[in-house]
Amino acid sequence: MMNNPKELSFDNYLETHYIHRSNWLRAAVLGANDGILSISSIAIGVAAASDTREAVVLATLAGLVAGALSMAAGEYVSVSSQTDVEKSDIEREKKELAEMPELEMGILAQIYEKRGLKRETALQVAKELTAHDALGTHIRDELGINEISQANPLQAALASGAAFIFGGILPLLVTLFFPVLNMEYYLYGLAIVFLVILGTIAAKTGGSNVFKAIARITFWGTIAMGLTALVGHLFGVNIA
Repeated sequence: MMNNPKELSFDNYLETHYIHRSNWLRAAVLGANDGILSISSIAIGVAAASDTREAVVLATLAGLVAGALSMAAGEYVSVSSQTDVEKSDIEREKKELAEMPELEMGILAQIYEKRGLKRETALQVAKELTAHDALGTHIRDELGINEISQANPLQAALASGAAFIFGGILPLLVTLFFPVLNMEYYLYGLAIVFLVILGTIAAKTGGSNVFKAIARITFWGTIAMGLTALVGHLFGVNIA
């Protein structure tokens, strides 16, 4: 963070903020959280039903590979759908600007007026911004699309897939090095520890409250693993 406010400029002011990290951070937290929970759940289920380390490790490794590929592919397809919607709206905006520029300028002025500008000022601002960059102004102020919020499918897919692998490797290490006897309890306890670490990292990276992030991620993670344990119990797998 810069100490001298005079050093701030339009080109570097976002360096002191966190919003520009939101797209990849969301995908990374989702991937790591899913990696920890899903791989731990797989390992817990197999460990409770098997007395051999090989079976637990094999199932965990298979889940790790399949989960990472699925997470990356799903994130890419999902964000690509958002990108398609954005591109469609941008093309529609181009057409409307070409066919009815005065109406579009009037809509832009109304947007600024609702934000607090006087009608005359809003219209003047709309005229000047339209003259400078009509399409860019409408994309930003009418559609709400900007450089920060604009979807990036490849970035989201890589962040999510890599984070899933990172999160999933942690329970895999437990299956490799912890005793086979009562391994499900080690997995459950350490999964909570991993979630606490993830919540802390996510909060620090995003500049949010650490306690809230930890409470949120561990609460829902505990519920997810508890429900997994319940399903295992209902199907005759004793993990308690």
